[in-house]
Amino acid sequence: MSGEEEAQEQQQQTRQEVETPAPEDAPLSGATTATTPSTSTPVTEKEEEEEEVFTYRALVLTGHGGYDKVKLQVRKGRPAVQSGQVLVRMKACGLNFADLMGRQGLDELLPPPPVVMGMEGAGVVEEVHPDVTHRKVGDRVIVLNHDGMWQEVVAVAAENTFLMPEPMSFEEGAALPVNYLTAYLMLFEMANLRPGRTVLIHMAAGGVGIAATQLCQSVGDVTVFGTASASKHETIVQGGVAHPIDYRTKDYVEEIRKISPKGLDIVLDPLGGSDTQKGYSLLKPMGTLIVFGAANCVTGQKKSLLAMAKTWYNQLSLTTLKLMQANKAVCGFHLGYLKDVPLITSTMDTLLGLYGQGKIRPCVDSSYHFEDVADAMRRMQERHNIGKVLLLPEPKEVEEEVEEEEVAAPASNPEPEETVAGEEVDEKREVVDTEGVAKDN
Repeated sequence: MSGEEEAQEQQQQTRQEVETPAPEDAPLSGATTATTPSTSTPVTEKEEEEEEVFTYRALVLTGHGGYDKVKLQVRKGRPAVQSGQVLVRMKACGLNFADLMGRQGLDELLPPPPVVMGMEGAGVVEEVHPDVTHRKVGDRVIVLNHDGMWQEVVAVAAENTFLMPEPMSFEEGAALPVNYLTAYLMLFEMANLRPGRTVLIHMAAGGVGIAATQLCQSVGDVTVFGTASASKHETIVQGGVAHPIDYRTKDYVEEIRKISPKGLDIVLDPLGGSDTQKGYSLLKPMGTLIVFGAANCVTGQKKSLLAMAKTWYNQLSLTTLKLMQANKAVCGFHLGYLKDVPLITSTMDTLLGLYGQGKIRPCVDSSYHFEDVADAMRRMQERHNIGKVLLLPEPKEVEEEVEEEEVAAPASNPEPEETVAGEEVDEKREVVDTEGVAKDN
Protein backbone atom coordinates (compact mmCIF):
# COMPACT_ATOMS: atom_id res chain seq x y z
CA MET A 1 0.00 0.00 0.00
CA SER A 2 1.38 3.40 -1.03
CA GLY A 3 1.77 6.30 1.40
CA GLU A 4 -1.07 8.15 -0.32
CA GLU A 5 -3.43 5.14 0.07
CA GLU A 6 -2.49 4.83 3.76
CA ALA A 7 -3.27 8.51 4.33
CA GLN A 8 -6.67 8.16 2.61
CA GLU A 9 -7.51 5.09 4.73
CA GLN A 10 -6.51 6.91 7.96
CA GLN A 11 -8.67 9.93 7.03
CA GLN A 12 -11.65 7.63 6.37
CA GLN A 13 -11.19 5.92 9.78
CA THR A 14 -10.96 9.28 11.55
CA ARG A 15 -14.12 10.49 9.81
CA GLN A 16 -16.01 7.39 11.02
CA GLU A 17 -14.87 7.99 14.61
CA VAL A 18 -15.98 11.62 14.55
CA GLU A 19 -19.42 10.72 13.17
CA THR A 20 -20.02 8.17 15.94
CA PRO A 21 -22.55 9.79 18.32
CA ALA A 22 -22.06 10.16 22.05
CA PRO A 23 -23.80 7.63 24.35
CA GLU A 24 -27.32 8.40 25.49
CA ASP A 25 -27.52 10.82 28.40
CA ALA A 26 -29.81 10.55 31.42
CA PRO A 27 -33.04 12.60 31.30
CA LEU A 28 -33.83 15.46 33.58
CA SER A 29 -35.45 14.66 36.91
CA GLY A 30 -39.16 15.35 36.61
CA ALA A 31 -38.94 16.40 32.97
CA THR A 32 -37.72 14.82 29.75
CA THR A 33 -34.98 16.41 27.72
CA ALA A 34 -33.22 15.51 24.49
CA THR A 35 -31.17 12.35 24.08
CA THR A 36 -28.80 11.18 21.35
CA PRO A 37 -28.73 7.69 19.78
CA SER A 38 -26.56 5.00 21.33
CA THR A 39 -23.17 4.23 19.80
CA SER A 40 -24.53 1.07 18.20
CA THR A 41 -26.94 3.04 15.99
CA PRO A 42 -25.44 4.63 12.86
CA VAL A 43 -26.35 8.24 12.15
CA THR A 44 -27.31 9.10 8.59
CA GLU A 45 -26.52 12.44 6.98
CA LYS A 46 -30.20 13.43 7.18
CA GLU A 47 -30.48 12.57 10.88
CA GLU A 48 -27.28 14.44 11.66
CA GLU A 49 -28.53 17.47 9.73
CA GLU A 50 -31.89 17.46 11.59
CA GLU A 51 -30.19 17.20 14.98
CA GLU A 52 -27.97 20.18 14.16
CA VAL A 53 -31.04 22.20 13.18
CA PHE A 54 -33.08 21.57 16.36
CA THR A 55 -31.42 23.25 19.31
CA TYR A 56 -32.81 24.75 22.48
CA ARG A 57 -31.46 26.87 25.30
CA ALA A 58 -31.37 25.77 28.93
CA LEU A 59 -30.14 27.17 32.23
CA VAL A 60 -28.08 24.54 34.01
CA LEU A 61 -26.99 24.56 37.64
CA THR A 62 -23.45 23.20 37.34
CA GLY A 63 -22.60 23.28 41.04
CA HIS A 64 -23.67 24.82 44.33
CA GLY A 65 -22.58 28.36 45.11
CA GLY A 66 -22.97 31.85 43.67
CA TYR A 67 -24.72 33.25 40.61
CA ASP A 68 -21.92 32.03 38.35
CA LYS A 69 -22.96 28.42 38.94
CA VAL A 70 -25.96 28.84 36.64
CA LYS A 71 -24.75 28.37 33.05
CA LEU A 72 -26.52 29.06 29.78
CA GLN A 73 -26.22 26.13 27.37
CA VAL A 74 -27.58 25.35 23.93
CA ARG A 75 -28.55 21.71 23.59
CA LYS A 76 -29.05 19.56 20.52
CA GLY A 77 -31.88 17.20 19.71
CA ARG A 78 -35.64 17.36 20.13
CA PRO A 79 -36.76 16.13 23.59
CA ALA A 80 -38.55 12.79 23.31
CA VAL A 81 -42.21 12.78 24.36
CA GLN A 82 -42.96 9.72 26.47
CA SER A 83 -46.30 8.15 27.36
CA GLY A 84 -48.58 10.62 29.14
CA GLN A 85 -46.44 13.60 28.18
CA VAL A 86 -46.66 16.72 26.03
CA LEU A 87 -43.91 18.89 24.60
CA VAL A 88 -44.23 22.55 25.57
CA ARG A 89 -42.38 25.51 24.10
CA MET A 90 -41.84 27.73 27.13
CA LYS A 91 -42.57 31.45 26.76
CA ALA A 92 -41.94 32.53 30.37
CA CYS A 93 -40.59 30.82 33.49
CA GLY A 94 -40.97 31.68 37.16
CA LEU A 95 -38.15 32.39 39.60
CA ASN A 96 -38.85 31.38 43.20
CA PHE A 97 -37.00 31.73 46.47
CA ALA A 98 -36.65 27.94 46.44
CA ASP A 99 -34.45 28.34 43.36
CA LEU A 100 -32.10 30.61 45.31
CA MET A 101 -31.89 27.98 48.02
CA GLY A 102 -31.41 25.24 45.44
CA ARG A 103 -28.48 27.10 43.91
CA GLN A 104 -26.83 27.13 47.35
CA GLY A 105 -27.51 23.43 47.91
CA LEU A 106 -30.27 24.00 50.47
CA ASP A 107 -33.11 22.32 48.56
CA GLU A 108 -33.26 18.60 49.25
CA LEU A 109 -35.76 18.00 46.45
CA LEU A 110 -33.48 19.32 43.71
CA PRO A 111 -31.29 16.60 42.15
CA PRO A 112 -27.52 17.12 42.38
CA PRO A 113 -25.83 19.26 39.70
CA PRO A 114 -25.74 19.40 36.77
CA VAL A 115 -29.48 19.97 36.70
CA VAL A 116 -31.95 22.35 35.08
CA MET A 117 -33.87 24.23 37.78
CA GLY A 118 -37.26 25.92 37.58
CA MET A 119 -40.61 24.82 38.97
CA GLU A 120 -43.09 26.66 36.78
CA GLY A 121 -43.74 28.38 33.51
CA ALA A 122 -46.16 28.93 30.66
CA GLY A 123 -46.01 28.15 26.97
CA VAL A 124 -47.56 26.46 23.95
CA VAL A 125 -48.01 22.71 23.37
CA GLU A 126 -45.98 21.61 20.32
CA GLU A 127 -46.40 17.85 20.50
CA VAL A 128 -48.77 15.43 22.23
CA HIS A 129 -48.21 11.73 22.89
CA PRO A 130 -50.95 9.60 21.26
CA ASP A 131 -52.25 8.40 24.63
CA VAL A 132 -52.92 11.99 25.83
CA THR A 133 -56.47 13.02 24.93
CA HIS A 134 -57.10 16.19 26.94
CA ARG A 135 -54.35 18.31 25.34
CA LYS A 136 -53.72 19.27 21.72
CA VAL A 137 -51.06 21.06 19.72
CA GLY A 138 -51.46 24.81 20.08
CA ASP A 139 -52.91 24.77 23.61
CA ARG A 140 -51.66 27.62 25.81
CA VAL A 141 -50.75 26.02 29.12
CA ILE A 142 -49.34 26.68 32.57
CA VAL A 143 -46.73 24.11 33.60
CA LEU A 144 -45.85 23.01 37.13
CA ASN A 145 -43.01 20.63 37.95
CA HIS A 146 -40.38 19.94 40.62
CA ASP A 147 -37.54 21.09 38.31
CA GLY A 148 -36.49 21.29 34.66
CA MET A 149 -38.59 24.28 33.59
CA TRP A 150 -35.79 26.71 32.72
CA GLN A 151 -35.44 25.66 29.09
CA GLU A 152 -36.98 26.60 25.77
CA VAL A 153 -38.73 23.27 25.23
CA VAL A 154 -39.61 20.64 27.81
CA ALA A 155 -41.49 17.34 27.80
CA VAL A 156 -43.68 17.06 30.90
CA ALA A 157 -46.56 14.97 32.18
CA ALA A 158 -49.83 16.25 30.72
CA GLU A 159 -51.36 16.18 34.21
CA ASN A 160 -48.85 18.87 35.20
CA THR A 161 -50.25 21.29 32.61
CA PHE A 162 -53.27 23.59 32.99
CA LEU A 163 -55.13 25.41 30.23
CA MET A 164 -54.73 29.18 30.41
CA PRO A 165 -57.74 31.50 30.24
CA GLU A 166 -57.84 33.43 26.96
CA PRO A 167 -57.04 36.89 28.45
CA MET A 168 -54.09 35.58 30.50
CA SER A 169 -50.61 36.45 29.23
CA PHE A 170 -47.73 33.98 29.36
CA GLU A 171 -46.08 36.19 31.96
CA GLU A 172 -49.15 36.01 34.20
CA GLY A 173 -49.38 32.27 33.64
CA ALA A 174 -45.78 31.74 34.70
CA ALA A 175 -46.30 33.92 37.78
CA LEU A 176 -49.36 32.07 39.05
CA PRO A 177 -48.87 28.40 40.05
CA VAL A 178 -46.23 28.23 42.80
CA ASN A 179 -47.14 31.47 44.59
CA TYR A 180 -50.91 31.17 44.43
CA LEU A 181 -51.07 27.43 45.14
CA THR A 182 -48.88 27.99 48.20
CA ALA A 183 -50.95 30.94 49.45
CA TYR A 184 -54.33 29.32 48.77
CA LEU A 185 -53.55 25.96 50.37
CA MET A 186 -52.11 27.60 53.48
CA LEU A 187 -54.93 30.09 53.96
CA PHE A 188 -57.93 27.95 53.07
CA GLU A 189 -56.92 24.31 53.54
CA MET A 190 -54.79 24.75 56.67
CA ALA A 191 -55.87 27.99 58.36
CA ASN A 192 -59.57 27.94 57.38
CA LEU A 193 -59.57 31.62 56.46
CA ARG A 194 -62.98 33.28 56.78
CA PRO A 195 -64.40 36.79 57.30
CA GLY A 196 -63.35 38.66 60.42
CA ARG A 197 -59.85 37.13 60.65
CA THR A 198 -56.53 38.93 61.13
CA VAL A 199 -53.51 37.76 59.13
CA LEU A 200 -49.79 38.56 59.24
CA ILE A 201 -47.99 38.17 55.91
CA HIS A 202 -44.19 38.43 55.96
CA MET A 203 -42.42 39.56 52.78
CA ALA A 204 -45.74 41.05 51.72
CA ALA A 205 -44.30 42.52 48.52
CA GLY A 206 -42.99 39.17 47.30
CA GLY A 207 -44.76 36.68 45.05
CA VAL A 208 -46.42 34.65 47.81
CA GLY A 209 -47.06 37.80 49.84
CA ILE A 210 -49.02 39.52 47.07
CA ALA A 211 -50.87 36.29 46.24
CA ALA A 212 -51.88 35.83 49.90
CA THR A 213 -53.01 39.45 50.18
CA GLN A 214 -55.21 39.16 47.08
CA LEU A 215 -56.75 35.92 48.34
CA CYS A 216 -57.52 37.55 51.68
CA GLN A 217 -59.37 40.31 49.81
CA SER A 218 -61.43 37.68 47.99
CA VAL A 219 -63.00 36.70 51.33
CA GLY A 220 -63.83 40.17 52.62
CA ASP A 221 -63.55 41.61 56.13
CA VAL A 222 -60.05 40.20 56.60
CA THR A 223 -57.45 42.51 58.16
CA VAL A 224 -53.95 42.06 56.74
CA PHE A 225 -50.71 43.06 58.45
CA GLY A 226 -47.70 43.01 56.12
CA THR A 227 -43.97 43.38 56.65
CA ALA A 228 -41.94 45.03 53.88
CA SER A 229 -39.36 47.77 53.46
CA ALA A 230 -40.79 51.29 53.56
CA SER A 231 -40.31 51.86 49.81
CA LYS A 232 -42.83 49.10 49.10
CA HIS A 233 -45.57 50.21 51.51
CA GLU A 234 -47.57 52.23 49.00
CA THR A 235 -47.79 49.24 46.66
CA ILE A 236 -48.83 46.68 49.26
CA VAL A 237 -51.40 49.09 50.75
CA GLN A 238 -52.97 49.47 47.33
CA GLY A 239 -53.06 45.67 47.13
CA GLY A 240 -54.97 45.30 50.39
CA VAL A 241 -52.51 45.41 53.30
CA ALA A 242 -54.20 47.43 56.03
CA HIS A 243 -51.15 47.76 58.28
CA PRO A 244 -47.74 47.86 56.54
CA ILE A 245 -44.74 47.55 58.86
CA ASP A 246 -41.12 48.33 58.02
CA TYR A 247 -39.33 45.38 59.59
CA ARG A 248 -35.96 47.08 59.08
CA THR A 249 -36.64 50.05 61.33
CA LYS A 250 -39.37 48.82 63.70
CA ASP A 251 -40.13 45.83 65.89
CA TYR A 252 -43.10 44.35 64.06
CA VAL A 253 -44.26 42.48 67.17
CA GLU A 254 -44.59 45.72 69.11
CA GLU A 255 -46.32 47.45 66.19
CA ILE A 256 -48.87 44.65 65.85
CA ARG A 257 -49.52 44.60 69.61
CA LYS A 258 -50.34 48.32 69.51
CA ILE A 259 -52.99 47.74 66.86
CA SER A 260 -54.24 44.29 67.88
CA PRO A 261 -53.45 43.71 71.58
CA LYS A 262 -55.13 40.30 71.60
CA GLY A 263 -52.96 39.03 68.77
CA LEU A 264 -53.66 37.53 65.37
CA ASP A 265 -55.60 34.61 63.94
CA ILE A 266 -53.15 33.56 61.23
CA VAL A 267 -49.40 34.06 60.75
CA LEU A 268 -47.67 33.01 57.51
CA ASP A 269 -43.96 32.53 58.18
CA PRO A 270 -41.45 32.08 55.31
CA LEU A 271 -38.51 33.22 57.48
CA GLY A 272 -37.82 30.62 60.16
CA GLY A 273 -35.63 30.95 63.23
CA SER A 274 -36.48 33.64 65.77
CA ASP A 275 -39.27 34.97 63.54
CA THR A 276 -41.13 31.69 63.98
CA GLN A 277 -41.01 32.18 67.75
CA LYS A 278 -42.30 35.73 67.35
CA GLY A 279 -45.09 34.55 65.09
CA TYR A 280 -46.21 31.95 67.62
CA SER A 281 -46.21 34.56 70.38
CA LEU A 282 -48.53 36.77 68.28
CA LEU A 283 -51.23 34.12 67.90
CA LYS A 284 -54.56 34.41 69.65
CA PRO A 285 -55.97 31.28 71.25
CA MET A 286 -57.27 29.10 68.38
CA GLY A 287 -54.79 30.87 66.09
CA THR A 288 -52.68 29.15 63.41
CA LEU A 289 -49.00 29.60 62.55
CA ILE A 290 -47.90 28.19 59.18
CA VAL A 291 -44.17 27.84 58.50
CA PHE A 292 -43.40 27.51 54.79
CA GLY A 293 -39.78 28.55 54.38
CA ALA A 294 -36.43 29.41 55.92
CA ALA A 295 -35.45 32.62 54.13
CA ASN A 296 -33.31 33.66 57.10
CA CYS A 297 -30.81 30.99 55.97
CA VAL A 298 -30.10 32.89 52.75
CA THR A 299 -27.89 35.90 53.49
CA GLY A 300 -25.54 36.00 50.51
CA GLN A 301 -24.68 34.37 47.19
CA LYS A 302 -23.27 31.25 48.78
CA LYS A 303 -24.44 29.05 51.61
CA SER A 304 -23.73 30.56 55.03
CA LEU A 305 -23.17 27.99 57.77
CA LEU A 306 -23.41 30.77 60.35
CA ALA A 307 -26.82 31.92 59.09
CA MET A 308 -28.05 28.32 58.98
CA ALA A 309 -26.82 27.61 62.51
CA LYS A 310 -28.39 30.82 63.83
CA THR A 311 -31.70 30.08 62.14
CA TRP A 312 -31.98 26.54 63.42
CA TYR A 313 -30.69 27.41 66.89
CA ASN A 314 -33.51 29.94 67.26
CA GLN A 315 -36.12 27.66 65.76
CA LEU A 316 -39.36 27.23 67.65
CA SER A 317 -39.44 24.16 69.89
CA LEU A 318 -42.73 22.98 71.37
CA THR A 319 -44.35 19.98 72.98
CA THR A 320 -47.88 18.78 72.35
CA LEU A 321 -48.66 19.63 75.96
CA LYS A 322 -47.71 23.27 75.40
CA LEU A 323 -49.89 23.37 72.29
CA MET A 324 -52.82 21.99 74.23
CA GLN A 325 -52.36 24.51 77.00
CA ALA A 326 -52.07 27.41 74.54
CA ASN A 327 -54.89 26.28 72.25
CA LYS A 328 -52.76 27.14 69.22
CA ALA A 329 -51.88 25.31 66.02
CA VAL A 330 -48.51 25.14 64.25
CA CYS A 331 -48.42 23.82 60.67
CA GLY A 332 -45.76 23.29 58.04
CA PHE A 333 -46.24 23.61 54.30
CA HIS A 334 -44.00 22.81 51.33
CA LEU A 335 -45.53 22.58 47.87
CA GLY A 336 -42.67 20.45 46.58
CA TYR A 337 -43.49 17.62 48.98
CA LEU A 338 -47.22 17.70 48.24
CA LYS A 339 -48.01 14.64 46.09
CA ASP A 340 -51.79 15.03 46.06
CA VAL A 341 -52.34 15.60 42.32
CA PRO A 342 -56.16 15.84 42.56
CA LEU A 343 -55.85 18.52 45.27
CA ILE A 344 -53.36 20.53 43.22
CA THR A 345 -55.52 20.19 40.10
CA SER A 346 -58.73 21.25 41.85
CA THR A 347 -56.94 24.18 43.52
CA MET A 348 -55.54 25.34 40.17
CA ASP A 349 -59.07 25.18 38.75
CA THR A 350 -60.26 27.35 41.64
CA LEU A 351 -57.45 29.85 41.14
CA LEU A 352 -58.08 30.12 37.40
CA GLY A 353 -61.75 30.70 38.21
CA LEU A 354 -60.80 33.52 40.60
CA TYR A 355 -58.59 34.98 37.88
CA GLY A 356 -61.53 34.89 35.47
CA GLN A 357 -63.63 36.74 38.05
CA GLY A 358 -60.96 39.41 38.42
CA LYS A 359 -60.37 38.59 42.11
CA ILE A 360 -56.72 37.68 41.68
CA ARG A 361 -54.15 39.03 39.25
CA PRO A 362 -50.48 37.93 39.27
CA CYS A 363 -48.16 40.89 39.79
CA VAL A 364 -45.05 40.71 37.60
CA ASP A 365 -42.14 42.72 38.96
CA SER A 366 -39.68 42.21 36.11
CA SER A 367 -38.66 39.86 33.30
CA TYR A 368 -35.10 38.83 32.45
CA HIS A 369 -33.81 36.86 29.48
CA PHE A 370 -31.95 33.64 30.25
CA GLU A 371 -28.67 35.48 29.65
CA ASP A 372 -29.43 37.71 32.64
CA VAL A 373 -30.49 35.08 35.17
CA ALA A 374 -27.81 36.29 37.59
CA ASP A 375 -29.38 39.76 37.63
CA ALA A 376 -32.80 38.20 38.22
CA MET A 377 -31.53 36.14 41.15
CA ARG A 378 -29.72 39.13 42.60
CA ARG A 379 -32.88 41.25 42.43
CA MET A 380 -34.87 38.66 44.37
CA GLN A 381 -32.13 37.80 46.86
CA GLU A 382 -31.57 41.46 47.72
CA ARG A 383 -35.33 41.92 48.20
CA HIS A 384 -35.75 44.57 45.50
CA ASN A 385 -38.70 42.93 43.76
CA ILE A 386 -42.36 43.76 44.19
CA GLY A 387 -44.16 40.71 42.86
CA LYS A 388 -42.88 37.97 40.59
CA VAL A 389 -39.52 37.85 38.84
CA LEU A 390 -39.65 35.99 35.52
CA LEU A 391 -37.14 34.45 33.12
CA LEU A 392 -37.67 34.57 29.34
CA PRO A 393 -36.24 31.66 27.29
CA GLU A 394 -36.11 33.53 23.97
CA PRO A 395 -32.71 35.07 23.13
CA LYS A 396 -32.14 38.75 23.63
CA GLU A 397 -32.21 40.88 20.49
CA VAL A 398 -28.71 41.65 19.25
CA GLU A 399 -27.77 45.07 17.98
CA GLU A 400 -27.14 45.13 14.25
CA GLU A 401 -23.91 47.08 14.60
CA VAL A 402 -21.75 44.06 15.41
CA GLU A 403 -18.34 43.87 13.83
CA GLU A 404 -17.72 40.80 11.73
CA GLU A 405 -14.69 39.66 13.69
CA GLU A 406 -16.75 39.70 16.92
CA VAL A 407 -19.49 37.64 15.33
CA ALA A 408 -17.40 34.79 13.97
CA ALA A 409 -16.60 31.94 16.32
CA PRO A 410 -13.03 30.60 16.19
CA ALA A 411 -13.06 27.66 13.77
CA SER A 412 -10.06 26.02 15.37
CA ASN A 413 -11.73 25.47 18.75
CA PRO A 414 -13.59 22.11 18.81
CA GLU A 415 -14.52 22.38 22.49
CA PRO A 416 -18.08 23.37 23.51
CA GLU A 417 -18.36 26.91 24.80
CA GLU A 418 -20.20 27.83 27.94
CA THR A 419 -21.15 31.18 29.39
CA VAL A 420 -21.93 32.29 32.89
CA ALA A 421 -25.53 33.40 32.69
CA GLY A 422 -25.76 37.02 33.72
CA GLU A 423 -22.53 38.14 32.11
CA GLU A 424 -22.40 39.84 28.71
CA VAL A 425 -23.23 37.34 25.98
CA ASP A 426 -22.58 37.71 22.26
CA GLU A 427 -25.61 36.00 20.75
CA LYS A 428 -23.69 35.34 17.52
CA ARG A 429 -21.42 33.06 19.55
CA GLU A 430 -23.97 31.08 21.49
CA VAL A 431 -23.07 28.32 23.85
CA VAL A 432 -23.24 24.93 22.16
CA ASP A 433 -23.16 21.63 24.00
CA THR A 434 -21.64 19.52 21.22
CA GLU A 435 -21.68 16.43 23.40
CA GLY A 436 -25.48 16.42 23.59
CA VAL A 437 -27.42 16.80 26.79
CA ALA A 438 -25.61 17.06 30.10
CA LYS A 439 -26.53 14.42 32.64
CA ASP A 440 -28.83 15.78 35.29
CA ASN A 441 -29.20 12.74 37.55
